[in-house]
Amino acid sequence: MKAWLYSSTSGGLENNLQLDKTARTPPVPQGSQILVHVLAASLNPADFKVPELGLPARLYIGTPASPGMDFCGRVVKAGTLAQHIPEGQLVFGSAARPLKFGSLAEYMIVSTDQVAVVPEGVDIESAAAVGIAGQTAFQSLEGYVQAGDKVLINGGSGGCGIFAIQIAKQMGCHVTAVCSTRNMELCLRLGADEVIDYTKEKDLTGTLVARGTIFDHILDHVGTPADMYYQCHRFLKEGGVFIQVGSSTIVTQAGRLAWPSFLGGGRRRYVVLMYKPCPRQLHQLGEWMQEGSVTVQKDSVFEFEEVVKAFAKLRSGRARGKIVVRVGKDQRNNLESFGIGM
Repeated sequence: MKAWLYSSTSGGLENNLQLDKTARTPPVPQGSQILVHVLAASLNPADFKVPELGLPARLYIGTPASPGMDFCGRVVKAGTLAQHIPEGQLVFGSAARPLKFGSLAEYMIVSTDQVAVVPEGVDIESAAAVGIAGQTAFQSLEGYVQAGDKVLINGGSGGCGIFAIQIAKQMGCHVTAVCSTRNMELCLRLGADEVIDYTKEKDLTGTLVARGTIFDHILDHVGTPADMYYQCHRFLKEGGVFIQVGSSTIVTQAGRLAWPSFLGGGRRRYVVLMYKPCPRQLHQLGEWMQEGSVTVQKDSVFEFEEVVKAFAKLRSGRARGKIVVRVGKDQRNNLESFGIGM
């Protein structure tokens, strides 16, 4: 099969990727696993950040490996405990972690608890872009907010932010999004009730403090300004939660979790969100997409041969929405050519 592979991440993952047209195929799916012919994938920061953690991470993943967790594709073969998903079914979702056989390859293996059926009318590239970003946004809100709550989203135009705005509105919340000038219209179009242009604020935290204690919930997708969490008790209501979604370093996150308030630490609950696959949430996201109440904002779509360029765009931090890669063509697979007997 065709696959993008890396064995080292020295100098950056994308600088080590090689396109192998005769790469080893995944093993036959077992138990609740399904073998998927990948039609499209989307990129997430974890696709390069985790492998670049060093040798322990690469040993955990295994090499050579294909990056990519988000996908949309057709089921080629199902394990003995996954027979409820028929071969040929179009599914979407995300692996729980970086894999040896990731989505930037023609075939990958995932578990049935990591996928949902693509609803009729939802296009393949949009479905591929939902996985981690959509579920992360969902999990940063569900169980924390209720209708009428005021939610602050720092980083409203990024991969998770675009979903968070829309999901918060589906939950009946009032949304204030923080973004740059060029993304204000996008955030408003997605449903934000108010937008703060951080490029025109010399002191964003001060601007929020001046508004008073009005927010019920905060999502931080950016990690800056650094003092936002430590001052959030001045604009986040007592009992409110400050959710960190990526961007901050592990050291920063650990410090915020461990530093007690009486020594100058934060005075509101701080949660570092760890994404977990959830078929129920994927199904709900699919329904909202089918209805048109949640839309996928794609920054760009790259051909399979352009994966290195796609990672460069992701690493730039300037993407407005999701970066999608076209992987395979949508056709029923010949199992014999894959080397699997019926």
